[in-house]
Amino acid sequence: MLTPSTPAENARGILAMLTAVALFVANDALIKLASAVFPVGQMMAVRGLMAAMLALAIVHAMGERKRLRLLAQPLVGLRGLLEAVIAFLFITALAVIPLADATAILQATPLILTAILVAFGLERVGWRRFLAILTGFVGVVLILRPGGAGIEPAFLLALASAVLVAVRDLVTRMIRAEVPSIVIAFGTTISVGLAGVLIGLLGGEDWQGLGRLESLYLVAAAVLVVSANIALVMAFRRADISVVSPFRYASVLLALAIGVVVFGDVPDAIAILGFVLVVGAGLYSVHRERVRRRAIAAAHAPAAGTGAAP
Repeated sequence: MLTPSTPAENARGILAMLTAVALFVANDALIKLASAVFPVGQMMAVRGLMAAMLALAIVHAMGERKRLRLLAQPLVGLRGLLEAVIAFLFITALAVIPLADATAILQATPLILTAILVAFGLERVGWRRFLAILTGFVGVVLILRPGGAGIEPAFLLALASAVLVAVRDLVTRMIRAEVPSIVIAFGTTISVGLAGVLIGLLGGEDWQGLGRLESLYLVAAAVLVVSANIALVMAFRRADISVVSPFRYASVLLALAIGVVVFGDVPDAIAILGFVLVVGAGLYSVHRERVRRRAIAAAHAPAAGTGAAP
């Protein structure tokens, strides 16, 4: 079983997660704007390679050049590969479906992650948290809105990316502490950029010239995605996954606001109900985790009057 984190470590992890989700939503909004002009592979390549240059500059500024050799660690490479697949799936979905819907579907990640941890004996949940997980999944189904014609394929791509994000986060927690967060972020951006080039070549994409306004969206997105990845890695390095993950739900409200203001996407009543269920399940899961921790702390606290005699 994973060693429990301290309250201070969890607090820092929560702050890092909130920062990460805000940056990721802003990045997603820029990518959605750019998708009107650029194909998926080109966006991954341009944003990824620009982000890699920025991350490398930060590595040099922090004096972590010698640790770049740690990119050869299998778990670091696996995380980069997972991130490349996630980027392709999610960007493809984001070009088709509303920002708020894509973001909300991605919020199935903490539920999926908890299920993975339970399956491998790394976490235990009671019936209340299990009910919260089930409620969250019901919310996701309402967002997917399966009908007589089936589910829009783009929604399924977003859901697949959520599953892989859960696996990626678990892999992040397992990477040795000696690997700096910025080095992991650099490896991630390299993987996504190279994957974009490969997708463009194999998919026969019609890449567009960069002398246009939408190119600035990709530049800004590169800065945001590097910063977000650093914050995300920091969130999982020391904090408990089950404590930090539910705070992803803060991104739903931000994505909803941006979707309405920027893209004019106003969700219907069914989608809003799905958002409420997903966010509510996440918040209740956080509450139950706090209750469990207080119970564990009380059970291990020394009984009154049993201190050593002077």
